[in-house]
Amino acid sequence: MNKEKWKKIFAWVVVFAFILSTFPVTSSAANDIADSVYINGTIYTMDEKQPTATAIAVKGQKLIFVGSNENVKNYIGNNTKITDLKGKTVIPGLMEGHMHLPMLGENLMKVDAFWKPKAEIIAAVKAEVAKVQPGEWITGFGWNNTIWEDKAYPTKEELDAVAPNNPVVMERTDGHMIWVNSKALELAGITKDSVNPQGGEILRDAGGNPTGCLTDTAGEPVQKIIPALSEDRKKEAIVKAEAQLLSYGFTSIMDAGSNMATINQYHGLYKDGKLKIRLYSLIGGDWGGTIGKAERDYIANNPPQKGLYDNRLSINAVKFFADGSLGSRSAALLEDYSDRAGHQGNYKFTDQQIFDEMKDPYNKGYQIATHAIGDGAINQVINAYEKLMKANPREDARLRIEHFQIAQVSDIQRIVDLEILPAMQPTHATSDKTMAEDRVGSERMKGAYAWRKVIESGSIIIGGSDAPVELVNPYHGLYAAVTREGRDGQPEGGWYPGESMTREEALKTFTIWTALGQFEEDLKGTLEAGKLADFVVLDRDYMKCPANELKDIQALTTILGGEVVYQKDTTNPSVIWEGIPISFSIAPVNRDGKLYVEAAALADKLGATVAYTEGSFELTMKKGEKSLNLTVHKTGDQEMVPIRDVLEGFDYSLIWNNLSKSISID
Repeated sequence: MNKEKWKKIFAWVVVFAFILSTFPVTSSAANDIADSVYINGTIYTMDEKQPTATAIAVKGQKLIFVGSNENVKNYIGNNTKITDLKGKTVIPGLMEGHMHLPMLGENLMKVDAFWKPKAEIIAAVKAEVAKVQPGEWITGFGWNNTIWEDKAYPTKEELDAVAPNNPVVMERTDGHMIWVNSKALELAGITKDSVNPQGGEILRDAGGNPTGCLTDTAGEPVQKIIPALSEDRKKEAIVKAEAQLLSYGFTSIMDAGSNMATINQYHGLYKDGKLKIRLYSLIGGDWGGTIGKAERDYIANNPPQKGLYDNRLSINAVKFFADGSLGSRSAALLEDYSDRAGHQGNYKFTDQQIFDEMKDPYNKGYQIATHAIGDGAINQVINAYEKLMKANPREDARLRIEHFQIAQVSDIQRIVDLEILPAMQPTHATSDKTMAEDRVGSERMKGAYAWRKVIESGSIIIGGSDAPVELVNPYHGLYAAVTREGRDGQPEGGWYPGESMTREEALKTFTIWTALGQFEEDLKGTLEAGKLADFVVLDRDYMKCPANELKDIQALTTILGGEVVYQKDTTNPSVIWEGIPISFSIAPVNRDGKLYVEAAALADKLGATVAYTEGSFELTMKKGEKSLNLTVHKTGDQEMVPIRDVLEGFDYSLIWNNLSKSISID
């Protein structure tokens, strides 16, 4: 939508909120008594009419008051539960605008390769081989060659060396390339003579032999023969993913494309009361992005559905793919890749095919959301959308482009004029900074990850993480949006910092702008009377804390529909490194006023080495030219050292947060 149209929508939302707050929605005074009230908060409402508040009143699943401590007293009765926030920060329940829920859960059951060194990944595969029978499949997710010392794509021979008798499939972090061994290629029938399919590529060596890396649709023959998880295991994965999401303060998510089997699982989980999070589910196709028969039949026979199970599930949109990813060089570009002459990526469809694919669901009233990363794919999708809207004008279609990463500057204005919404994931920019300019060159970077240009052109941005492509933690996304820095603080001052967002804009991408992208702005995205009581209590002030701390924010309490669905356990302190808690085999302990942590795990994170002296209560930790002699306390068979002594000795600063009982290393 254009800027003026967004203003009109917000104006009506403001008027509606004013009416609700001025005139009670119930006729009986007893009905205005809240079930629960939260007072003395630092509340950021994201409501332009009333940006801040100190108190909230909840009845049922809805907010009935947002305002001052004094006025909230009118909603307190004998049975009202009162929570004193004691100044803690509250924001609307966070909304994940683009992720893959089943994948997030299933990846919790796979080999964890997320951004790890190649040698560590290969060692993890070797360890998995020792646990399974010959012939059993080994799967993993998250490798990223751009962070390796050797940035070349990996080969089948590297996996063959540790897994000669087990088919291995390791998915790249972007989800658009798989790395497989010879056994997997053999079982899938992929040979030197195999032809690249539309929308994919079999990477080959100088002799034309498959190297073991397959992009997008070229990986389908492998993906299709991997044994599926049982129905119970799939449901278990979804529930595991939900628990992780709630722990970050998410109350709503958008599942960016699931087939009907998965959507039917969602129905079952909601009916059984096993799923609580609010879900905007896109009907999607298989791994290559093709809509299958079951999905086509459903679309043909069912209108869009919203607000099922007390506003928990909406099936209102259809997902398509136009291209692949930049990291895999399968994003479709208008001109050659700067680092691969003669190659422009892979279009999933021809211009006519993509229009034909979209036409029926669009005419049925569904929202269309299309994955498009390269400027060629983005241009193709814009043209297809324009053709759809001319053939069948709809008052408020809110057609979406997912990712919108490498756009022509002229197409940034076109989406505003055509009222097309971009869904952009902030951490994609800070992850891709190591390779993006190599792929497309400095000139095309003018329209790449261009958040400021998009906003100033008059558009909103729907935020998200694309998890599990990126870590799902929303505070990493907020940090990336504001600083344009990676979690390691690099580059100092930000990567193309002129495209950064303000803190308010960044928070809008995870709240009201995502709600607008899902036709749900009247229900959520801001804290206003009449909307759903979805909010999160944080361990620090999002608007005022130092920018480097944004990535370290912890959710203390998540409230969904008035119900507390997550409460942080602060029994044991946590130690956060680059926005991620360090995993210790033994929890940190407090001794004589000092916090002791596992020496080996801390040294590993800091890139230090440890030398132990047998029978001594000291050890030496060395990093670069610095060497520290540290007092050791044994807990079980683990040597524990005082973390403050280590960090200050190596010139790190640390930030203690008393609310979340966490130490952030800076």
